[in-house]
Amino acid sequence: ATSRRAKMAAATEQREEAAAPAGYTALAVKFGERQRSPHCLLVKEHQVREGAGAAHPPRRTLFVLNVPPYCSPESLSTLFSRCGQVQAVDMRDKPDPAEKKEKVTSKFFSCKAAKGFQVAYVVFRKPAGVQAAKALSGKGPLLISTESHPVKTGISKWIASYEASVVDPEELKAEVDAYMQAYDKKMAEEEARAAEQEGVPDEEGWVKVTRKGRKPGLPRTEAANLRLLEREKRKRARKELLNFYAWQHRETKREHIAQLRKKFEEDKQRIALMRAQRKFRPY
Repeated sequence: ATSRRAKMAAATEQREEAAAPAGYTALAVKFGERQRSPHCLLVKEHQVREGAGAAHPPRRTLFVLNVPPYCSPESLSTLFSRCGQVQAVDMRDKPDPAEKKEKVTSKFFSCKAAKGFQVAYVVFRKPAGVQAAKALSGKGPLLISTESHPVKTGISKWIASYEASVVDPEELKAEVDAYMQAYDKKMAEEEARAAEQEGVPDEEGWVKVTRKGRKPGLPRTEAANLRLLEREKRKRARKELLNFYAWQHRETKREHIAQLRKKFEEDKQRIALMRAQRKFRPY
């Protein structure tokens, strides 16, 4: 039975290596000693255009595909640390090195969890680390989860995710209070800046006059004025489209006058009928 499992694992590894796209090297990894079939990571040296940025430097960056959602940057750093000193590990939902990764400033808000397989950019200190990482394909399945750096999968991963989703009320209240204090400070600075600039002429001697908004003491910004003018422009265009051609305008007027004349004749007939039916009845 043991030899059969070894043969099946070897056959699976060979199929994965054969199915690797052109230019990529297949690395067989396991996230636990009890895992029977290995997982395949596709790696290659990351090629960047000139002037694309220094986040992923050429010759020192390894591009990794097919990274499962339960594989963290720390796990990849531990895996490739045997090839050389790892400087940084950048994980993305899709291969887009030009995209700027949002800086996580809150523990509770704007936290997007990984829903599927990801890509990673592993940056080494020296270029030799990339070549050494590609040479790992001939060393058999590599074990990522160890006693010193365990990777949780399956039920233990779900339990850990549930425990992490439970919010601490005191910690949440502290973060919200800090955010509101920073927001109030920012609004006070904007109000003070607007009050200082009100009525002050510019370099050419012109004084910018703005209409007051709903908030007393704060002048309506130029962007708000542009939005108001755009809204009025759309309203006028909507009215103009009703009678775009001159003959449509004339026909509309004629129909309106004909309706008024018809209503006038009906009112005359109704008044005449009421007068004919009126009788003097003293008793």
